[in-house]
Amino acid sequence: MEKKRFRGSMVAIVTPFQADGSLDWDAMARLIALHIQEGTHALIVCGTTGETPTLTAEERHALLTFSIKEAAGRIPVIAGTGTNNTVEAVAMSREAEDLGADGLLVVTPAYNKPTQEGMLHYYNAIMSATSLPVVLYNVPGRTASNLLPETVAKLAEHPHVVGIKDATGNMMVASDIVEQCGDRLDLLSGDDFTALALMALGGKGWISVTANIVPAQMVEMYNAFVAGDIAKARRLHYTLQPLNRAMFLQSNPIPVKAALSLMGYCKNTLRSPLLPMQGASLEGLRTILRNQGLVD
Repeated sequence: MEKKRFRGSMVAIVTPFQADGSLDWDAMARLIALHIQEGTHALIVCGTTGETPTLTAEERHALLTFSIKEAAGRIPVIAGTGTNNTVEAVAMSREAEDLGADGLLVVTPAYNKPTQEGMLHYYNAIMSATSLPVVLYNVPGRTASNLLPETVAKLAEHPHVVGIKDATGNMMVASDIVEQCGDRLDLLSGDDFTALALMALGGKGWISVTANIVPAQMVEMYNAFVAGDIAKARRLHYTLQPLNRAMFLQSNPIPVKAALSLMGYCKNTLRSPLLPMQGASLEGLRTILRNQGLVD
């Protein structure tokens, strides 16, 4: 049986909050509708950009339930279920499957720095507990644990593994993954500035922060590349570069939340220890957005 794949321009969607810090369901509905309208290929809910570390178990459950209902089968919903407690990650993954998620994005464990064998055990425990397709997620800059290409190749033997979100920013790592795994899993960019470059190495798309604010342009760049119009894809890449840089002027998702607020999609509210962008930084972001024609 052929593996279910997640390819294209996928968004690591923010979690909108009200001014008092509660979940903003109206804003979440607007954002999901935007991505369906603009052709985004999948929603990643409860990921890093969604401020998952500060969400309660009840809020994660509610967000997934709401997102799946709003998507209504028009766009795949992939649930972020990775954590640094294997038992909890297994439980979250089972819950996501029960709620009707289309797939799982599972980040390597943060802080406790497992060995490669430890990460194999972690992923295999999750995949033994659910039948959903799994996208591995390697972001050493946040987790302090690095999933090596040879470990990825071992995991790619499992029928549930369909891809890896690579946020190392390292072209050698990306090349090694494709070389060692071939078509057994899809390489996906986890850093917007590498989105086009990883496609050239054999990637099949990206999980994007920038797509929160310009979903149509990210979809257009993907479509141009797969249609063979490399010149157009390259032009779009360089057009998007100021936004890609802007989304990491401060820790993600601080800038993207600020941008969406300036664009009228949600409030500029984050949960501590993240604080909203303000002052000169916010005005600098506004200038970048204005230059891109996104705000007045």
